[in-house]
Amino acid sequence: MPVWPDSIVRATLGGILLAGGFALPLLAQTETPPAATTSPAPTPTAPVTTPTTPAEAVPLAEGEETARSNAADLEEVEASLQLSRERIDALKAEIAEMEGDRTRQNAALIAAGQRVKLAEIEVADVEERLSNLIVEELEVRGRLDGADAEIANVLAALERISLNPPPALIVDPSDALGSARGAMLIAAIVPQLRNRADTVSADLKALMGIKEQALAEEQTLKANYAVLEEEQLRIATLIAARKHGIEQVGTQLSAEELAAVDLAERASTLRELIDALSARANQTQTGTRAQPDLPQLSPEAIHLAFANAARTEPAVPFPLAKGYLAQPSNGVTVVQFGAGDGFGGISQGQSIVTRAEAQVVAPADGWVLYKGPYLNYGQIIILNTGQGYTTLLAGLETISVGIGQFVLLGEPLGQMGSRTIGRTVTTNAGNAQPTLYIELRQNNEPIDPESWWAQNEQQTG
Repeated sequence: MPVWPDSIVRATLGGILLAGGFALPLLAQTETPPAATTSPAPTPTAPVTTPTTPAEAVPLAEGEETARSNAADLEEVEASLQLSRERIDALKAEIAEMEGDRTRQNAALIAAGQRVKLAEIEVADVEERLSNLIVEELEVRGRLDGADAEIANVLAALERISLNPPPALIVDPSDALGSARGAMLIAAIVPQLRNRADTVSADLKALMGIKEQALAEEQTLKANYAVLEEEQLRIATLIAARKHGIEQVGTQLSAEELAAVDLAERASTLRELIDALSARANQTQTGTRAQPDLPQLSPEAIHLAFANAARTEPAVPFPLAKGYLAQPSNGVTVVQFGAGDGFGGISQGQSIVTRAEAQVVAPADGWVLYKGPYLNYGQIIILNTGQGYTTLLAGLETISVGIGQFVLLGEPLGQMGSRTIGRTVTTNAGNAQPTLYIELRQNNEPIDPESWWAQNEQQTG
């Protein structure tokens, strides 16, 4: 029976060690994806929310000072972005070309808001895929680490055999049994060692595949962060340009804002606040009066009405908008209407956990009845959407619209912060992530908003 030469044992040993040398951390050696550390989500667009009073609501001298402040705020936004100077200048020139054209500005704002929502969805998907890749890497590396000890023991035995090999049959026939046993031992071990080497090689290839996938996902993540940055600047510039172009109705808007703030200070509950704001709005806005005889409109007609960016009142009576409203923000619904609110009561709306600094858009056409801090709800927005319906959004960090302003479905209203703001919108998800609270009311009675959301929101852009 043949005896395994010492050269074969050493060759096998060397091959395995060479393969094991490549079992190094792969994802850990790559550049950390932006979602993890180095590429934070776009800086909150706080500059967009100042001033809190509409620019047209102050005297001319203060208006000029506000304009200068807006310009300084935009420069601050630009400085925080990674966009090239050429791209920033091109974007500003594109928006400047729309000066005075409210319809184009509205359309551009809604389209920018839609692009942000899509980019946020893609960012969340990429971050989830990267998390899965990290888990896969840990599993593969765990198998490789376990194989190291097993292979080390086998190689140690082979090394001992190679240093003290059994005698050759031709030299010492009296030891034939020992030689045969040694040969049989090696014959049994080497195939197992070869199988283990194949397994290690397959795991190494899997690790290389994970690394390649991680690099591709990193590029996708960077591309989406670039979109978010560009649209952040576009929205901020559009809002500033539109405020600058609004006609001089400052006295009226200033009175509305002062009255709303006064009502908020005197109201002890949301019901009281909405009642007071709605009563005041009904005195001045005919668009909010009830319309018992609603027109019959086809889905095509409703889509066409929402596509008109020049509208200055709701595209359709609010009851006809059921099934067409835009989700205010991307996220995961953690508390549904009618569920326990975590404080011993029943939720009168929906709570959505969003990503940090997520964009919030108008779920429907309507007038801003109130915006600002209220009780422990954080920053809130109350929209009068007509026919006795109101919409409440609470938990925002920044707001970019003014009281009395008419907003279009899908138009950016503000941004979330980096954590939950306001105790009353805190959920069992904790405070680590921001939570947006949404209420829909009919005649100041909360109703379930779930069936009002559009299944396909492409019509919002």
